[in-house]
Amino acid sequence: MTNGETVRAAIEELRRAILSLDNALDMRFDRERDHGEVEGEVRRVNADRSRLAQELDQSEFRANRLEEVNREVSRRLVTAMETIRAVLDR
Repeated sequence: MTNGETVRAAIEELRRAILSLDNALDMRFDRERDHGEVEGEVRRVNADRSRLAQELDQSEFRANRLEEVNREVSRRLVTAMETIRAVLDR
């Protein structure tokens, strides 16, 4: 093998190594981008979960309050009906 052939072979081997490194870098960047997208999605899901938990708490509070108001209205209606019956019975 002559010096020229040796240099050409070394250059070709270097070219293949650089190409391989370039491909490895591309794959690494793709994985990191995908990882970043997954982390972003996890953050969005957690934010949604927090928001939904807060909305659920508020809904439960409103439902409990409505239940209390319903009981009070029912009690007042019973009192009013008893009063009307008492007046009509006189």
